Amino acid sequence: MCPLSNAARRSRSEVVQAGSFQGKRMNEDQQGQAKSVGATRTPEIQPLDSSLASTQRKVRLGFAFALTCLVIVGIISYLSVVRLNELTGWVKHTQEVLGSLDSLLAAVTDSETAERGFVITGDDTYLDPYRQASEFVAFRLKRLRELTADNSIQRERVDRVEPLVTDRISNLRAVIELRQTQGFTAAQSEILTGKGKRFHDSIRVLIDQMKGTEESLLAAREREAAESSNITRAVIVGAGLLAFALVGFALAAMRRDFAARARAERGLREANNLLEARVQERTAELSQLASIVESSDDAIASKTLEGLITSWNAGAERLFGYAAAEVLGKPMALLIPPERADEEPTILARIARGEKTDHFDTVRVTKDGRNLNVSVTISPIRDAQGRIVGASKIARDTTERKLAERKVQAQLGRLNLLQQVTRAIGERQDLRSIFQVVIRTLEERLPVDFCCICLYDPIDNDLTVTSIGSRSSALAMELAMSEQAHVAIDENGLSQCVRGRLVYEPDINEVAFPFPQRLAGGGLRSMVAAPLLVESKVFGVLIAARIQAHSFSSGECEFLKQASEHVALAAHQAQLHGALQQAYDDLRQTQNAVMQQERLLALGQMASGIAHDINNAISPVMLYTESLLERETGLSPQARGYLETIQRAVDDVAQTVARMREFYRQREPQMTLVPVNLNNLVKQVVDLTRARWSDMAQQRGIAIEMRAELAEGPPDIMGAENEIREALTNLIFNAVDAMPNGGPLTVRTRVIGEQAPESQQPQVAKSVEVEIIDSGVGMDEETRSRCLEPFFTTKGERGTGLGLAMVYGTIQRHSADIEIESTVGVGTTMRLRFAVPTKPVVGAITSTAPSAVSPQRILIVDDDPLILKSLREVLEAEGHNITATDGGQAGIDTFLASRSQDSSFSIVITDLGMPHVDGRKVAAAIKSAEPSTIVLMLTGWGQRMVTEGDIPAHVDQVLSKPPKLRELREALSKCLEARRSEFAKVRTKKGAK
Repeated sequence: MCPLSNAARRSRSEVVQAGSFQGKRMNEDQQGQAKSVGATRTPEIQPLDSSLASTQRKVRLGFAFALTCLVIVGIISYLSVVRLNELTGWVKHTQEVLGSLDSLLAAVTDSETAERGFVITGDDTYLDPYRQASEFVAFRLKRLRELTADNSIQRERVDRVEPLVTDRISNLRAVIELRQTQGFTAAQSEILTGKGKRFHDSIRVLIDQMKGTEESLLAAREREAAESSNITRAVIVGAGLLAFALVGFALAAMRRDFAARARAERGLREANNLLEARVQERTAELSQLASIVESSDDAIASKTLEGLITSWNAGAERLFGYAAAEVLGKPMALLIPPERADEEPTILARIARGEKTDHFDTVRVTKDGRNLNVSVTISPIRDAQGRIVGASKIARDTTERKLAERKVQAQLGRLNLLQQVTRAIGERQDLRSIFQVVIRTLEERLPVDFCCICLYDPIDNDLTVTSIGSRSSALAMELAMSEQAHVAIDENGLSQCVRGRLVYEPDINEVAFPFPQRLAGGGLRSMVAAPLLVESKVFGVLIAARIQAHSFSSGECEFLKQASEHVALAAHQAQLHGALQQAYDDLRQTQNAVMQQERLLALGQMASGIAHDINNAISPVMLYTESLLERETGLSPQARGYLETIQRAVDDVAQTVARMREFYRQREPQMTLVPVNLNNLVKQVVDLTRARWSDMAQQRGIAIEMRAELAEGPPDIMGAENEIREALTNLIFNAVDAMPNGGPLTVRTRVIGEQAPESQQPQVAKSVEVEIIDSGVGMDEETRSRCLEPFFTTKGERGTGLGLAMVYGTIQRHSADIEIESTVGVGTTMRLRFAVPTKPVVGAITSTAPSAVSPQRILIVDDDPLILKSLREVLEAEGHNITATDGGQAGIDTFLASRSQDSSFSIVITDLGMPHVDGRKVAAAIKSAEPSTIVLMLTGWGQRMVTEGDIPAHVDQVLSKPPKLRELREALSKCLEARRSEFAKVRTKKGAK
């Protein structure tokens, strides 16, 4: 039950107080009357006492009966008033529900209006009603839920309305975000989906249903209130008549009784007045709403279903010029222009179907006959029973919005034109074509009646006409401004222009300077001169003119200024293009080489990351193979051959990993080069690849004919045999892949010589070339230019793109050259050119066998168990006492523990990359505890560390993984010999002292 309002509670308390006061006064009157009757009693009139007493008894009985009746009447009246107040409270409750529903619908409508305004204009101020409505909607929904708590049907409808309102607000927010992020078109597309309208229609239908229910309840409660009021009045009147008949003989008492009753009536009247005051307040609220409508800047009107105007606010008077008295009762069609006469029947038909017309852009006619662009929203008006009885119309002047849209479209058009000009001139590299494109575009698209471009000569301080538009040529002859004509610069507008300022003369007839007057002589009235600036220096002027005065808008002037900047930049670029072209040609070859080197650098850096793991993996294989070959004398020739093949393969893997990591570098000075006979190397490669070009090719049903054309007795070159062998292998594999139909594959060597200083002497060998010539599919120019790039491949998933990159790295390290000749459908020739050394080739320097190493106590520190196991077993076979520890911290702990037991290690071999405690920390800890201990670092990054001089301070020597037994022996021997020499020096110094 809805609680009574404060006014109803005050009315009830006043009625109760009035009834209490009336009973008190009646008791006082009765007591006063009894006292007056007693005072008149005297001994002389005793006969009258009985009759007087009887009368008094009758009066008392009458008053008692009347009082009883009045009490009963008071109770009935009180209950009736309470019921009346309750009904009044329910009426207020229903009116509040109706007001909340109207406010909720208005908030949703305001949100939609704000959204459409923002979508159309992009102005954030239109979103203020939307933000306010979003907060207000939540409050109103909560209030509606409270007000309809006693009505399950209405509560169910509120539950259905709430998600629809939330979805509608979310839809509006989505449209606003689309407008903010993607622009008007995206927001318009979202609106045209109709989803928002469906939400709004569903909300309106539910609210209309709720309003219908509440209006029915309001009518029923008002009827009950009227019936209760009538019953109250009937009871009061009947009771008064009954009391008057019973106590009519006692006029004084009756007067007092009527006085008390009059007081009660005054209380009821006051309660009634209070209710009337509340009604007046509600009327004032409605009047305020009417005032809001009346003071709105938008035109707000209503009409019947026949189209007759029934209301007309002040905004409509201002917008259309008609006073309310002039249009009320007249058809709305008087505002519609004849060409749009079919709009009104369509709108009325939609209203009759209960449909709403939102923000319909149209044209209406004002009183003075002007056509006015408006946006109208037309909604149906329903009576208490929900029947459609008319339509409300809100019209807003969109003239300024349309004007703004036209300005935006014009600006967009100019920007598009500027883009076209920029694109057109960007495709040209000579001044004349650039100028002609700009002038032709301005003449056709801006447009202008006269346009030319003049170059500025700061020495002579004049302009030379360089380019004239085709449409301007006739007028240029009349103005004596043909190409190569000179225009003097004096203190007129041109002087300002060559100083870097845009000059606009809206009416050149009013300018007395020579150049404007020359243009005026040809019938031109307005002119714009825009400077062509490059690096704050003017080198020319763009001149545009029209026949009409004041015909250039500010936007067009700004466009000409921007166009002149683009033209100036393009012209400057054209001037630079010629100068840069030669420099570009000179640098292109160098740039390609640098880019190739950078790609190789990136590949080498990537490969360096996996070199450590690969070296760790092959280290045990290298150690065990070398150990078996040296110590197992009873091996069969086949087993020994197998082991030698494994050793050579592991060594090639190690060299490949090193090259993958460092092939982007130039050849290091310490890189060991040996004499290489290319003929022998080619024969080895042909045999090594036989399975690929012979057996595998025959399995695919193709035949490849290998041709080896070797030069006679070519001189040896200096190089790394394994690298060159791998490069040639890669080239043959690529050639086979490029010959899907088979054919001849030629490997050729030849000597390139030069004439000796004495012409009588034979030619001196300068270089030796190796050519791999296939008869395959060939390469186009783009593929040929990129084939050496890392990861570039034409084999799809079969290829890695690293083969030719590795070949290129090998050629770079050997300071050799590579040439590629290819023709699509004919084949490819890969040519490698190695320089012949100018001095006679000396055999490779072979390292001497290291001196025997006495057994030592050695600590091995590594985090790879396979390396620990292999090193331990190989070194124990050498006679050393080996202790292996897993990880850096364990190695430090083991070393310190051995010192405390007087069994210190003489040599420590440690890995570099270990988790938590790496090899550097291990070496530092060992040297800190025992400086004389030899520390060897065994790491996959050994070669790079030695090359870059990055040997840690506490490490005596760095060895590369995979370790070789010979290198381990040499390092141990070298370090022990160095320590013995150091001890000998110390003893010598001590003996001298």
